[in-house]
Amino acid sequence: MKTTLHTEWTVGDICKGFIYDKNEGKGLFGLDGKLIIQPEYQRNYIYGDGKKDVAVIESLLKGYPLGLIYFVLNKDGMYEVLDGQQRITSFARFVNQSWPFDVIRNGKPRTFKSLDPDEQKRIVDAPLTIYVCEGEPSEIQEWFETINIAGVPLVKQELRNASYHGPFVTKARAVFSNTGNSNMTRWRTYAKGDPKRQAILEAALDWVSGGDIDGYMSVHRYDTKIDELKNHFDTVIDWIDSVFEYTGSEVCGLDWGRLYNQYHVNAYSKDNVSKRVDELLSDTQIDHRGIFEYILGGEKDTKLLNVRVFDEKIKKAVYDKQTKEAFEKGISNCPLCALGHDNNSKRRYNYNEMDADHVTAWSKGGATDASNCQMLCKTHNRAKGNR
Repeated sequence: MKTTLHTEWTVGDICKGFIYDKNEGKGLFGLDGKLIIQPEYQRNYIYGDGKKDVAVIESLLKGYPLGLIYFVLNKDGMYEVLDGQQRITSFARFVNQSWPFDVIRNGKPRTFKSLDPDEQKRIVDAPLTIYVCEGEPSEIQEWFETINIAGVPLVKQELRNASYHGPFVTKARAVFSNTGNSNMTRWRTYAKGDPKRQAILEAALDWVSGGDIDGYMSVHRYDTKIDELKNHFDTVIDWIDSVFEYTGSEVCGLDWGRLYNQYHVNAYSKDNVSKRVDELLSDTQIDHRGIFEYILGGEKDTKLLNVRVFDEKIKKAVYDKQTKEAFEKGISNCPLCALGHDNNSKRRYNYNEMDADHVTAWSKGGATDASNCQMLCKTHNRAKGNR
């Protein structure tokens, strides 16, 4: 792979011919039409919050460097922004008055046009430090991951989009990264995360691929249609809706792709399922996020409901009771230490040296109440596990 350092380009050079698309929320072109600011595989513009975008301009006004920027030189002679599109979009928006915003100067809000001429010149003449790389996709992707350590780091799916960029990613992002999609509210009931950071797309790919997202994207990289991806995602969502009435926060982010594959062949009564969900949600002693797979599996695997920890009131009461009895008997206040014959058999542990434990494991039917609680030293509690 070949890399070339450019220090002759300025903010003004990059801003020449800048185009910003408000509908898609991204900068498109710059450098007099020679630079693709946001390739299709890149994340949407996320600096437009009145803070990060303003900070970019404040840095330029103070003469601070904006840090390294990386371009890729394509075979057609066009440059693509590999790293730095958030900073570029911010200063180009400001200079070109595209989706304009203000900075505060001498206590007053100022647009670029209302700045003093010397301040305008300071911004547009600011030099940039840009590395341009040329090479094979695998080399560029490896480099991309290596230099992606500053600013707002790319998440895993954004990196995948860069690795497998092509018509499939373009089509998929147009559907699953579009916050204006009429289905987005329904989808986000079950798939967790920000669609702008590719979270919904990642969920769709995870579900259809059975967890092998990279393998699936590699196979379908040059597909011009995403019918399988979208149909599978909609099918899983429809199945969830057909089984569960409940749409609270507990259902968001569950491993629905796996649950669909494992349980969609079973028949369920939605009324009965709804009744059980309500009953289990009212139980404060269980992990509510495990309820849904527990029900799908016929309510056999109690481990899915997880054990709830004892509250401080119960733990303190049990500790005081055990410690008093241990003092009277001249033994350790850890019941298991008291059974031994070493120095710990008479050791009195402080409250913060002990953990609450279920006498009968919760997964075996033991309740999370004072009658089933014992305080053990941390060593014995870790060793006891689920026995």
